[in-house]
Amino acid sequence: MNPSDRHLRHGWWSLFIFLALGVVLETLHGFKLGWYLNVDVEMRRLMFTLAHAHGTLLALVNIALGLTLRNVKGLVITRGASRAILWGAGLLPVGFFLGGLIIHDGDPGFGVLLVPVGALLLLYGVFSVARALSRTAPETPAPGKNR
Repeated sequence: MNPSDRHLRHGWWSLFIFLALGVVLETLHGFKLGWYLNVDVEMRRLMFTLAHAHGTLLALVNIALGLTLRNVKGLVITRGASRAILWGAGLLPVGFFLGGLIIHDGDPGFGVLLVPVGALLLLYGVFSVARALSRTAPETPAPGKNR
């Protein structure tokens, strides 16, 4: 599978998953479940909200990358950059979610340790894509044609 298809597929499935998580969070809020809303578990609510928000945003980043790869002539990214973005887009929100499952005296659980790993992978991947895009020769329109 080419990188464009891979990022589009990952992006759309991730968008579905994290939007569904948002619906679950709204349901927990709507039913006023103490496990989610009590003051002593505020960290859980924060971690789950961060998982939902980051997962949704990073799904859109993958969709944007897939479309960019399809539409920018000559743009090629390394396999490492592609994998870094895919893994980072998974590890970051999953780390937030796991950090909220079990909290310790108001602190997130150990799953939150995945967050900086995911963030570093994303930074590397996005930097690599930006650098590759900067090195891609701009397409020049034929004379007399407007863009």
